[in-house]
Amino acid sequence: MAQATAQPLNLRTDALEAGFARKPRSLWSNAWRQFQHHRLAMAGMFVIFGLILGTVLGPVIYTKRIDGIDFGAAALSPSLEHPFGTNDLGQDLLARALWGGRISISVGITSVFVSIILGTSIGAIAGYFGGTLDSSLMRITDLFLSLPQLPFLLMVIYLFRDSVRQILTRMGQGPELGVFVLIVSVIALTTWMPVARLVRASFLSLKQKEFVEAAHAVGVRAPGIILRHILPNVLSPVIVAATIGVGGAIITESALSFLGLGFPPDTPSWGRLLLDALNFL
Repeated sequence: MAQATAQPLNLRTDALEAGFARKPRSLWSNAWRQFQHHRLAMAGMFVIFGLILGTVLGPVIYTKRIDGIDFGAAALSPSLEHPFGTNDLGQDLLARALWGGRISISVGITSVFVSIILGTSIGAIAGYFGGTLDSSLMRITDLFLSLPQLPFLLMVIYLFRDSVRQILTRMGQGPELGVFVLIVSVIALTTWMPVARLVRASFLSLKQKEFVEAAHAVGVRAPGIILRHILPNVLSPVIVAATIGVGGAIITESALSFLGLGFPPDTPSWGRLLLDALNFL
């Protein structure tokens, strides 16, 4: 009888020891597991990684020059030698599309990264501290939400494009960097608001939870609670918003270049290619 009682106890002890021996999952790994269950976010991530891989490896495999001029090969239709054809200067359009993808995707990823940092910071501060600070930050958010994005982008770039170019030229940088910095900054400043609202709502809900109260009880300060305890639980929807936002940022950059307020003609981007092709429609 004693042996029969001891056997289940030993099995239970072994199970407990196995549970304690298992490495605990961090909050970041839990956020990644939640992200994996969001099909739209995973699809967006695979599309983005596919585009990045194609634009990074494409020019290495397809080595046609993007700046060569050959009027004898101008405006050719697609062929084996030129799969996308050529433009009016005889430049291969597939090579320019691959190089232009690097620029457009760089603008999209960089602007979304800045937007996520800005929106997450504002939303976390507003949601955690609340009160007058929360009200003030949300009124600023509402102000930016009320601005029409594309007209605001056009106005800012039209007013400050030449000034930014001159400043960076004096610093020894080319005009392309000035356009890149200006476009990234303007897109980020007009897209952080939904992320801020999302993070604020999550912080308002999570700051009342028991684990936050326990962190308060052991003396953890506000920055530690925000960064270590609450923010990892908010990352899943933020990452979803980021993967979806990259596509929107690329479209915005393409629209600006299509309207003639993007990169200069000798710098290929997807929007610039569309603008150059407008005369052939």
